[in-house]
Amino acid sequence: MRAVAVVPGEREVRLVDHPEPELLAPTHVALRIREVGVCGTDREIAAGKHGEPPEDAPYLVLGHEALGEVVEVGTSVTRLKRGDLVVPTVRRPCRDRRCRACGMGRPDFCETGAFTQRGIRKAHGYLAERVVDEQRYMVPVPAELREVAVLAQPLSVAQAAVRQIEDLQRRLPWAEDPDGTSTRPPAHVALVIGAGPVGVLAALALRVRGYETFLHSREARGRKSALVESFGVRWSSGREETIEALARRAGPVDVMIEASGASPSAFEALPALGANGVFVFTGIPGRRGPVPRELANVMPGIVLGNQAVLGVTNPSADAYRAAVADLALFARRWPTLLPQLVTSRRPFTEAREVLGGSARGLKEVLTVA
Repeated sequence: MRAVAVVPGEREVRLVDHPEPELLAPTHVALRIREVGVCGTDREIAAGKHGEPPEDAPYLVLGHEALGEVVEVGTSVTRLKRGDLVVPTVRRPCRDRRCRACGMGRPDFCETGAFTQRGIRKAHGYLAERVVDEQRYMVPVPAELREVAVLAQPLSVAQAAVRQIEDLQRRLPWAEDPDGTSTRPPAHVALVIGAGPVGVLAALALRVRGYETFLHSREARGRKSALVESFGVRWSSGREETIEALARRAGPVDVMIEASGASPSAFEALPALGANGVFVFTGIPGRRGPVPRELANVMPGIVLGNQAVLGVTNPSADAYRAAVADLALFARRWPTLLPQLVTSRRPFTEAREVLGGSARGLKEVLTVA
């Protein structure tokens, strides 16, 4: 079968003849891949920045944001049937029996670091005509979400951030008084840094949860900012104002989600976080800039302001299920706007051109079948 792969060290994206996977266990499910979303991680792997093929393979099949259709199921599969649409998860558990997280089916909290990630690290991805995996790694998608289901993977990262934000906010003394009947009403101001798919989808997730949401980007105003503002999210361009100025305008910021992968911008934003606030990193610094060495100017605020700073990564199936639920909510609330987040669809035979070029719009998609 055909698949799109990259050979480590050669920095070349190829259409390869890949062995067609078969059902080898009663809990296996076979998918016909319909489409795969393209993100910055895919482009970095294609450029040789990172990415590891399986130990027994000379190349890595790309793609980790996928929508597939079930075409065959094992004898023990009970939740899925032929014709169902699903989004597969990315991260797989390590094999160390001492790892409590992976033993509980939560490789996003892996303690050994020996996890694998399909299309990224030591496991082939989804940019192929057929894929086989365990039922537990596949999340059903209603047929009515077919056109936007490929957004579930980046939205799952935002969902992991939102979930941990909600957990941390329960530590606040007024958490048991959400309506503010006996204390001051809770503040609901959120700032998302970065206007990529994770950033925009995180902003929408916060918006539907009642936050007054701001999105700060280095990009100038244009078609993307107009689309984002159509959802009721306030756009802030770094070409017009600093994050500090935005924070003064927005008022105390309760939640910040960093989705740019640019560490200097993220650390510059930390002082603008309000008292008792939560800051979540979702991006990993790459070629965009060095990590600041001196953080003394932000540490007092974190400590004295009782703030929480944490990171999230490719999450478990629960976050994917939450992402699908939110996509359904978005579709009801913004039925004409939501499909516009998918900028383009091109056949996967054009993967080299798409992966080798700069990102265009919000989410580019490669169609497989």
